[in-house]
Amino acid sequence: MDRRVLITGIGVVSPIGIGKENFWQALINGQSGIDTITRFDANLYDSQIAGEVKDFNCDEYLPRKDARRMDRFSQFAVSASIMAFQDSQIKLDKLNHERSGVILGSGIGGIFTFEEQHEVLMNRGPQKVSPFFIPMMIVNMGAGNVAIQLGLKGPNSCVSTACESSTHAIGEAFRILQRGDADLMVAVGSEASITPLALAGFCSMKALSTYNQEPKKASRPFDKNRDGFVMAEGAAALILETKESAERRGAPIYAELKGYGASCDAYHITAPDPEGEGATRSMLYAIHDAGLQIDDIDYINAHGTSTPLNDKMESLAIKKVFAERAYQLKISSTKSMTGHLLGAAGAMEAAATVLGIYHHIVHPTINLEEADEDCDLNYVPKKAQKMEIRNAISNSFGFGGHNGSLIFGQFKE
Repeated sequence: MDRRVLITGIGVVSPIGIGKENFWQALINGQSGIDTITRFDANLYDSQIAGEVKDFNCDEYLPRKDARRMDRFSQFAVSASIMAFQDSQIKLDKLNHERSGVILGSGIGGIFTFEEQHEVLMNRGPQKVSPFFIPMMIVNMGAGNVAIQLGLKGPNSCVSTACESSTHAIGEAFRILQRGDADLMVAVGSEASITPLALAGFCSMKALSTYNQEPKKASRPFDKNRDGFVMAEGAAALILETKESAERRGAPIYAELKGYGASCDAYHITAPDPEGEGATRSMLYAIHDAGLQIDDIDYINAHGTSTPLNDKMESLAIKKVFAERAYQLKISSTKSMTGHLLGAAGAMEAAATVLGIYHHIVHPTINLEEADEDCDLNYVPKKAQKMEIRNAISNSFGFGGHNGSLIFGQFKE
């Protein structure tokens, strides 16, 4: 059996649009999804802005009774996965359910439920805490709910490695298919952590942007005046399928997943290694895993958080990997528009990368008005560019020093 792995479906719930097409059109048009927080009163917080998902109606994808027993992050995960299944033209009655699985990545999981039920405990006592509190909160339940709704009985797991979570999830789903343990995997990242406690925690760390008066300009990766990332929520799901399985059923094919690399800085709990050593190894591992050379890479979807330390480090790591070729690459940050989806960011950016390969377009990095002197590469400022992308890297880096890189490329027989 041919164990090459293809992307055959994409589902997105994002601050810039729900559904693959809405997401993609917003990306190439450079539209920001950042605005003042509406979910709760954030006036006392240093950062009062976020990338909230607007107009989300999980009733379109889930029975209402089931939705009420899920945290928002699970609702996002299931909805994105159902969209991806529909996009992939999978017929559930013909699917080998025992050979189909799910891996979910989420950095925080059901924190909305955690905060809500803690308030119930404090105000009304332990007898009033919901019996669904634990199964709504725990992070693995996102993967479990996707499997339950779609009847997927193959490998099922979750990854929680901070902002690298869903890149790891995609990479581990890739490995499952490569070693023959399944024929189809849903790799999904989901996060719904725009809550009072989570926002307070990130504000206390001084990690967030405080461009409160100009929300749409707040996420500004690689810009000299960047001052932190912007929290966001949402989910993205990719259908990963073996070439043999995809071709047997005549599936639509967006791209091929060719390589995966992971490493750890072993440096600091939140700050990246300033020399970019771990990020450098992550990219090199992925290139080697794909059997490619550095000249075969045309585009990088950067982690690009808009924090002073990350953007400088990532630019340095790219230069270490690619040397002079670094200046010929196109690089862009999806987070400039969506904000930072934490554990779901990797899947969202993988979707953006795959769509770029499929449509031959590199989406822009918006709000890049004055480049940092340490960030001197081509970040595709402000406007999308048409370009044939042979192979692309999607990078994710997370608290704890986690690093992950995926390589997607054009599918050719």
